[in-house]
Amino acid sequence: MLTIGDQFPAFCLNSCVSSERGREFQIVSNDSYEGKWKVVFFWPLDFTFVCPTEIIEFASREMEFRALNCQLLGCSTDSQYSHLTWRKDNKSIDRVPFPLLSDIKRELSQRVGVLHRSEGVPLRATYIVDPGGIIRWVEVNDLNVGRNVEEVLRVLKALQTEKLTPCGWMPGQTTLN
Repeated sequence: MLTIGDQFPAFCLNSCVSSERGREFQIVSNDSYEGKWKVVFFWPLDFTFVCPTEIIEFASREMEFRALNCQLLGCSTDSQYSHLTWRKDNKSIDRVPFPLLSDIKRELSQRVGVLHRSEGVPLRATYIVDPGGIIRWVEVNDLNVGRNVEEVLRVLKALQTEKLTPCGWMPGQTTLN
């Protein structure tokens, strides 16, 4: 599995960005958001129970990520057509303002190293990638355990201070010299 200090792999994937006819799909690559921080998060499958809770929470906090010059990118091994059907089926997913990447060939998931060994779907992995494409934070949860979006925001803010942050540091608190 790729980790802190590694270059996040180059990718070029179909994505679902809307359910509006004629605007459903875009190709997204690692160069699509040049100069931005990226949070790339993987989920196992569309139409499951835990996944929509995470995606909806990321969507509800998207403006906070955007204010930090950060682009959210969700990714699973489902097709862009599955993502579109999911959007249409679930009104909360339909309002998601970031691309839902389709890694149907499992190329990105394999290069990153997040495929569950027996299930063949991505683990709940979250990567914070700096504007230079370097992985700065990784969190991986088992298939049954949802992630904490508040913690992803906290760590992104800590990384962006470029300072030492003590245990339990919260934005607005002093950093270490």
